[in-house]
Amino acid sequence: MAPAFLGFSSLSPLSYKSFSSDLPGISASPSTIFGTQLKLVEIEQTHLSLPISFKSNSVLRLKASMEPPGLTQELTNSKQESIIGTRNGSDLFNEMKHRFLSFKRQKFLENLECYENLAKSQAPKFMVIACADSRVCPSYILGFQPGEAFVVRNVANLVPPFENGPTETNAALEFAVNSLEVENILVIGHSCCGGIRALMSMQDDVNSSSFIRSWVVVGKNARLSTKAVASNLSFDQQCRHCEKESINRSLMSLLTYPWIHERVTKGKLSIHGGYYNFVDCTFEKWTLDYEQSSLREESGKYSLKNREFWS
Repeated sequence: MAPAFLGFSSLSPLSYKSFSSDLPGISASPSTIFGTQLKLVEIEQTHLSLPISFKSNSVLRLKASMEPPGLTQELTNSKQESIIGTRNGSDLFNEMKHRFLSFKRQKFLENLECYENLAKSQAPKFMVIACADSRVCPSYILGFQPGEAFVVRNVANLVPPFENGPTETNAALEFAVNSLEVENILVIGHSCCGGIRALMSMQDDVNSSSFIRSWVVVGKNARLSTKAVASNLSFDQQCRHCEKESINRSLMSLLTYPWIHERVTKGKLSIHGGYYNFVDCTFEKWTLDYEQSSLREESGKYSLKNREFWS
């Protein structure tokens, strides 16, 4: 249905009357409604993406006429910027609508039986912990289909240790491991990570109420390790090192959860790391070697196996 503010043709006679009553000197008769004075208002109104009453429009024009030219120009520019912003937002959702309908036609309806089964239950083999960065979409880059991966995303793809207490990340871990019984947990880091950059920029002696700082401090051991072994490198290179180091520290943090540790020792669950470089579109994958890794995350003693580089 076309929005009522796109033109007068979509307004009922009652609407004409209510709008015209707000304007002094304009009657509700048809000859006056389509007169010159109201046509001017109509022309201005068609440039708006949100409905504004004629009364407020007329008051705005009257006020602007009494102000100096500079203020009038400011009001005009502000109005235009608001129009552009609203129009762009509308276009974005229109595009989203078309994408959804395309998905429904080309995927949902063509694989209806599959989606009907997914509506009843899920049995993913993977749990994925990835960064919230808009450039890193696990399903898009790794081709996960609906029902194949239980995904949680947070800033810098960090896994807090068990003793840190509840977060949305370990709540998702508990559900994925204990209820869905996933067979693999994959922690995915990535290049140019803003969360890791914030972690590496953090000053130890500065108290801050920043939510970002309070979260990324989870990766403090990865930061300390990076500073210890890569202090001679540039800051950008240190961040790159920490992006990978934090993944492995998160793998060790996973083992601090009793129910994850139990399933790993029984061979029912494997823990993996991945690193997506979106600059050159490469992906590294590896698996934590539980038998050779220390249980104390602080020790930094971990061993990796099955390393692969996809390019």
